Amino acid sequence: MGSPEQTTAAAGKSPSSSSSSSSSVTIWRCTGTTIHKEDLRKRITIPEYLRVAMREAIGNKDVDSAMRHYEMANADGVEIVKASESPIVVFINAKSGGRHGPELKARLQDLMGEEQVFDLSAVKPNEFVQYGLSCLEKFAALGDTCAKETREKIRIVAAGGDGTVGWVLGCLGELKRQNRDPVPPTGIIPLGTGNDLSRSFGWGGSFPFNWRTATKRILDRVANGPVCHLDSWNLVISMPSGEALETPYSLKPSDCASLDQELEIDGELPEKLSYYQGVFYNYFSIGMDAQVAYGFHHLRNEKPYLAQGPLSNKLIYSGYSCKQGWFFAPCSSDPGLRGLNNILRLYVKKVNSSKWEQVPVPSSVRSIVTLNLPSYGSGRNPWGNLKPEYLEKRGFVEAHADDGYVEIFGLKHGWHASMVMAELISAKHIAQGNQSFDLHRKFRKGVEHVDPLSFIANRS
Repeated sequence: MGSPEQTTAAAGKSPSSSSSSSSSVTIWRCTGTTIHKEDLRKRITIPEYLRVAMREAIGNKDVDSAMRHYEMANADGVEIVKASESPIVVFINAKSGGRHGPELKARLQDLMGEEQVFDLSAVKPNEFVQYGLSCLEKFAALGDTCAKETREKIRIVAAGGDGTVGWVLGCLGELKRQNRDPVPPTGIIPLGTGNDLSRSFGWGGSFPFNWRTATKRILDRVANGPVCHLDSWNLVISMPSGEALETPYSLKPSDCASLDQELEIDGELPEKLSYYQGVFYNYFSIGMDAQVAYGFHHLRNEKPYLAQGPLSNKLIYSGYSCKQGWFFAPCSSDPGLRGLNNILRLYVKKVNSSKWEQVPVPSSVRSIVTLNLPSYGSGRNPWGNLKPEYLEKRGFVEAHADDGYVEIFGLKHGWHASMVMAELISAKHIAQGNQSFDLHRKFRKGVEHVDPLSFIANRS
């Protein structure tokens, strides 16, 4: 399993998985202040020779192809260009947010220049890290002080849903692993359905109605907001080798996985195993709710015309939950759907403990969620606000997004989940820890904390 890691932002054959955690950030704002377009543009726009050089390096996938811009800007007799006060780069999933995605993209380009707004359908965040930031770093290494200051000050905005934000954070997290500090902090423009990462750091749960004015305000807060941390978690899944799986961009095939050798598990692993590895920041689950989410994701990809916005997505999701039997799981003849304890064993390193403990899974639980945020399923808090005496009795600590722990809870069925989502009751508390390991009849999954990332928070 992995170990916890933190990220910076402007605000199942038996599986093994690991994860890491992060902390939250707060942005100060002065209410009633008018934000002038030209002043904002001056503060956040990257000098032209640098932003064009970065674009060329990314487009050609070659940092050296942009060297002519360095040579022209640093030639004898050329006036030295100063770095902008708060350079910003935006990644936008223009397919999110219903019809507003393309309009928002155009608005952002108007406020800071086309070269600083990357449509994820054309430029991937890993390409920006590999070529765009490397371009700045190479110029800086050659003595370009403007490039050096821009690389040190640059901030990122992820415009999209939780998937988009997680994708951007995952790519930025590679900078930490490559010893390429600093990792740019990240802010969010919420365009998705749940937007739990956005909610957790004060950026809101939906795209603002007055979005044209709000876009200026958001960019201003990203430019000026203080930075906090968010735990990130390394997830490793191992399973018997077979047919290649179609995995999301957040989960990649891996040559091997380092499962914790201190954990003794009955039974032998198959000789040939396939490993998949990724990082998560909000939550992941095993069980019926994961099955519903997987089905919804594929339905939306096959019939994108159905996904016209957050409201329609939630209606489709609810209908799919009924179709998949989430509300009728107690009547199922499949033992795996009647209760996860029939097919899964859970091991956790609990709070203030370095030893693995097997944690019993209640027979009524049909979904197990590993949660890193105080927000789940569009702003709900299924873990609940627990009283100090209950925390002490269970050996828990108060949950935060940057505490190095994940909360593991269970859902019984759709009706139980509905009451939890309505915050009438709390979910079934199972464990809290900094590492977990699930042994499933078909796979193994390990979760381990890694370095935290930085977020820009938006709190008034």
